Amino acid sequence: MSSNYDATEFVDNDFQAHKSPFSAAAASAAQSHRAPTREEVDSRVAETQQKLAEHKRALESLERERAALEETRRRQMEFHTGRQEMLESLTRGVGLLEEAEFSSRRDAEQMAKVLADMRDALSKIEGFQHETWTKDNFTTELTRALTTLENARMEWNAARLKFPVLSGPIQEGDAAAPASRGPIQSLFATHTFGELCRLGFALTWPLAGVALLALTALLVFLVRH
Repeated sequence: MSSNYDATEFVDNDFQAHKSPFSAAAASAAQSHRAPTREEVDSRVAETQQKLAEHKRALESLERERAALEETRRRQMEFHTGRQEMLESLTRGVGLLEEAEFSSRRDAEQMAKVLADMRDALSKIEGFQHETWTKDNFTTELTRALTTLENARMEWNAARLKFPVLSGPIQEGDAAAPASRGPIQSLFATHTFGELCRLGFALTWPLAGVALLALTALLVFLVRH
């Protein structure tokens, strides 16, 4: 009499339990030697591309971080280099300017003193009242005036040596005026006849005195002999 077929009736469960580890290993070995399917290759390609994209993003992030660090290092080097440069330049500049300031202050003090002396000499020369000289005080006043002029000339020459600006080029108008007339013409133009006579007497009386003394000595010698 026929009955329904049941496949489990012919399966030994104990045998299958003891057989399964070896069967799984055999199946895994067989699968490892099996050629990959198209779906598996596509999946591996997609997985690899995803990993590459992640690595690319990580590399770009590292590149940006490296560029930021390089910029920070460059700015730090620029800071240290600029700081050292400015320290040296400013220290040297302060020293030079302090020395120049001291020299300028000293020159200014000397200039102020020379200026005061020149003003004093100018005041003395402008104060000459030669038209009021008399025959009695002519020699004394003339000697005093010549001494004052000599001191003023020495003061002027010393000032010219200290300050080159005083030896600047003479203006054409100033240079043409003395050249247009000689010293004799200038003398006659600036003094009256009486003043010239007194000046000539002051210049010749020492010679006349010497000649008079020589003549007196000669006469005494002749009388004694």
